[in-house]
Amino acid sequence: MTIHSVFDEAFRPYGRVVEGYPVEGILSALAKTPVTDGVVYEPRVQSLHDAKDAETVGEALFGGMPFQLGFCNGHNTKLNCLEFHRDSEFNLGVEDFILLIAKQDEIIDGKLDTSKVKAFKAPAGVLVEVYATTLHYAPCHADADKGFHVLVALPAGTNTDYRPENKANAMDAMIWARNKWLLAHPDSDEAKQGAVVALTGENIDIG
Repeated sequence: MTIHSVFDEAFRPYGRVVEGYPVEGILSALAKTPVTDGVVYEPRVQSLHDAKDAETVGEALFGGMPFQLGFCNGHNTKLNCLEFHRDSEFNLGVEDFILLIAKQDEIIDGKLDTSKVKAFKAPAGVLVEVYATTLHYAPCHADADKGFHVLVALPAGTNTDYRPENKANAMDAMIWARNKWLLAHPDSDEAKQGAVVALTGENIDIG
């Protein structure tokens, strides 16, 4: 699988590199969060909000809307699932990390063929916006010895507990948490937990 750079022209439909913000304080706080052999996600982490310039950066990224700064850390090489939100997500890594992504308009009849998935590497310290129409999930590590510490900045409340009682259509059935629509591969743990199996083809493993 070809791994492109987020600076490549090919990344433009999926997101953009964000420049001009002081992110050193956030990176310093992020580096102190834990890394495991698997993947750990925390939607909101107070130490990240307390970091130098964090509130200023967050307010600018979301145009004054309430936001949360969390992390996704660990080691990973597999796709497993894809998700999307009704808004952009911002990522920033202490180490280089790789995003496996596709586009929402590539979902056909409630399914997405994983052959549509592309890989993009984000260098350490580079802030990246992943557009609302971009399907994404847990990052992959670029270096197995280092793993990854990745900031996940989203509107407040995203990825917290929520399941709709009434599901009017196939898209409603994919709601896995607040502001989180999830498409699972049949090989994933999420599928075993009841997530909608909506990814067909290979469960991509960049390892």
